[in-house]
Amino acid sequence: MDRSWMKLSRASNAYQNGVQTFLNFAFQNASQENMILCPCKKCGNIYWHFREVVYEHLIVDGFIRGYKKWIFHGECTSSGTSSTINPTYPDTDYHQYVRQDDMEDMLRDAFNMRSHGEQSFPPDFIISEDCNIGGNVFCETGTSAPNEEPNEEAAKFYNLLNEMNEELYDGSKYSKLSFCIRLFHLKCLEGWTGNSFTMLLEFLREMFPFAKIPQSCQDMKRLIKDLSLGYDKIHSCPNDCMLYWGDQKNHQSCHVCGKSRWMNSNTEDMNTDEAGVQLRKKPVKVLRYFPLIPRLQRLFMSSKTAESMRWHNDQRTDDGLLRHPADSLAWRSFDSKFPSFASDPKNVRLGLAADGFNPFKIMSTSYSTWPVVLVPYNLPPWICMKQSSFILSMIIPGEKGPGNDIDIYLQPLIEELKQLWSGVETYDVLRNENFNLRAALLWTINDFPAYANLSGWSTKGCYACPCCAVQTCSKWLYNGKKFSYMGHRRWLDENHKSRFQRTLFDGTEEYRGAPEQTVGSEILFMLKDINFSYGKMNQPPITQTRRRSRDESDKEDDPNEAELWKKMSIFF
Repeated sequence: MDRSWMKLSRASNAYQNGVQTFLNFAFQNASQENMILCPCKKCGNIYWHFREVVYEHLIVDGFIRGYKKWIFHGECTSSGTSSTINPTYPDTDYHQYVRQDDMEDMLRDAFNMRSHGEQSFPPDFIISEDCNIGGNVFCETGTSAPNEEPNEEAAKFYNLLNEMNEELYDGSKYSKLSFCIRLFHLKCLEGWTGNSFTMLLEFLREMFPFAKIPQSCQDMKRLIKDLSLGYDKIHSCPNDCMLYWGDQKNHQSCHVCGKSRWMNSNTEDMNTDEAGVQLRKKPVKVLRYFPLIPRLQRLFMSSKTAESMRWHNDQRTDDGLLRHPADSLAWRSFDSKFPSFASDPKNVRLGLAADGFNPFKIMSTSYSTWPVVLVPYNLPPWICMKQSSFILSMIIPGEKGPGNDIDIYLQPLIEELKQLWSGVETYDVLRNENFNLRAALLWTINDFPAYANLSGWSTKGCYACPCCAVQTCSKWLYNGKKFSYMGHRRWLDENHKSRFQRTLFDGTEEYRGAPEQTVGSEILFMLKDINFSYGKMNQPPITQTRRRSRDESDKEDDPNEAELWKKMSIFF
């Protein structure tokens, strides 16, 4: 298909006719509810709009730069020719009821199977009687039967495909899976007990014996559990001293500060009602943790996402320009230090982002919840930074931020990262084999205060710069009552004119060179004897802060850099 019109003036007839051709193609192959993703410069294939709106955007703003293959609008990317994705479906009215109960989008989100550009789910897996793997009938479009059976995690996904295509009863617009999820949602909203829910299922089975209704609440939970939409609830000390996790899972009180694990624990009869029935205790503070390993494994359960996870090695243009984190010095340095990890392009590189926010949107209310998000950088740059690609790792509860005690809550994640460094067995549907999946955390993304909490370096005061450390050039402003950080001319060339322009800067000429950055081995040596106790109750008492000097006379001439670290970070 000729795309030369995309380079023409947006006021020309050829361009406007080309836009109409694009809209006809997109609405034929990738429309949902009479809308498509708008590829204009402002929307960037993120927002859905009707035809008239998309046409107006493309005339006014034009296409997003470089969007020559319409992969978000039904064009296949597996070959060089323009072709549309036209998956075939079983004889059942699969496509119709997916639109009604929205199981398609839910399964995509649950298994990270946002296969970018195809219209319907599943484009890769077609329910068929041609092959039987792990007790689940399926076959993949354009491929023969797999050589290896998928592991347990992959088999769960294929089992859900069968459940999604199994009607609740003949002629029903709901599938067995959608019925279970809808009913279980009502149970959660209204707080039904497990026994009452089982009684309801028994009544429904008597009323509708022809329907495929689970026998009990436990049977329904087993079906929904394969989605792995849940999370681990890990109790924590209200003072952030410890997690009731691992060997300390069954402790009833904090071994550091002595605080009870439960609310109102001083009342002996708090756990029984008037009839003497034991009630469930309520923990003071709960960490919501979303396991990382199964979420990474699911990226390889669809041929689309499995292929995208190798993009940084197979399809990235390596011409020295910085377009992707794989082009960075940090990525290349990591590859040179760990060649065995870099040898397999399927190994996952992660970034970690963390920051606090007020979920109540009321600034007068002091409350801080901390989500921790992971970003898989194997994906192409136009995919990896989209919200659907982010992996929520945990939600640290408020009402106060964890501060330097954030390491307490990161323990489950660090434990999984250690396991992923050794590798876990994962099924790759693209190559029909199990392989050893490894992952590594390359860096963290956060603002400056959160940087201090994660690294352990104090980002306040006269030595706030973590790179310059004790060589930070700072000056106390006696009118502004804050520090000003100067000395940036040290990175200029020795003969640069700005080094000698006194009046334009701080009244001095700059002859110093750039400071040497402290390397990791030196930091570990400084921190070997550091003593830090976690928990809000274990911090040193707040003493009266002495009045800051109005000049630099109170800065130490030779400060001990090791004393400027607050703790040894859990990442170390």
